[in-house]
Amino acid sequence: MSSAKQRRIESRPLRPGVEYEFDRLLVPREVSRGAVTRMLVDLADQHGWELDRLRLGADGTRRIQLRRRIIRQRLIYSI
Repeated sequence: MSSAKQRRIESRPLRPGVEYEFDRLLVPREVSRGAVTRMLVDLADQHGWELDRLRLGADGTRRIQLRRRIIRQRLIYSI
């Protein structure tokens, strides 16, 4: 992940009852396609991220948007 220049995390609901956390990465053109693939597979396997959007810029930079579902636990009180 040291190859990513910019990282920003935000959360927002897409539909009622389901919330996702989003992470944006900016990967420079010098990073190989195989290295980017390995990085994304590691993030998916170890941290639960999935690829939401990948945009390839005219200058070769990759703008990657990842998402993962936010699971909220409800408190249950028993009397």
